Amino acid sequence: MLRQSMSANAAVLTLFALVCAAALAITQITTHESIERAIRKASAKALLEIIPLDRHSNDLLVDTYPIPRSYWSRLGLTQGGNINLARGENGRISAVIVPAIAPNGYSGPIKLLVGVNRDGTIAGVRVTSHRETPGLGDKVELKKSDWILQFDGLSLNNPPANEWKVQKDGGAFDQFTGATITPRAVVNEVRQVLEFVARYHEQIFNAPVSKRAVEVENPKGDKTQEAETKKERN
Repeated sequence: MLRQSMSANAAVLTLFALVCAAALAITQITTHESIERAIRKASAKALLEIIPLDRHSNDLLVDTYPIPRSYWSRLGLTQGGNINLARGENGRISAVIVPAIAPNGYSGPIKLLVGVNRDGTIAGVRVTSHRETPGLGDKVELKKSDWILQFDGLSLNNPPANEWKVQKDGGAFDQFTGATITPRAVVNEVRQVLEFVARYHEQIFNAPVSKRAVEVENPKGDKTQEAETKKERN
């Protein structure tokens, strides 16, 4: 009798586990597409803040170029990364967006996206992730202050190389009142990105359209990112 009861309980538990597993699988399948779409939308928003739609005709998310391994450490990328390429109507690359991580923020690593134009000037810089102190170091975020906008239009030679530092270190860049470590880390990493782009300029700005970019192009020739973004704006 006891054995029959144990067998029955085991059967019920097994059935329950199978039902739960099936429910989880169905949920994952049905939500995967919406999650991917949300991630894509957030990524596209960050890229488009640096290089807006009127500056490119391709899909920034999928037209990419791999960062050479030799520069991973200087850009703070332990797992590597891809450069997002912005192309004009003629297919020529006009600007790129390079991911980087400043490892020496006050409270930890600071993740960045740095846009660089073909002429070597900065198209824009955005902080995408950090753990800096609210009210102090978090001013690197555009929604908290316009500090990050001071990089726009600058280059390796403007200001001179020896002035790519915060003012407290004798450089040209403002720091925050009561917080120097955070801006110092960002300034240094932006300079690293500019040096990287300068070194690999020919390779990056002559990169072919990536295979993935070709695969996601729809039959009408519209790029997924632009079509989705324009639809949202209308």
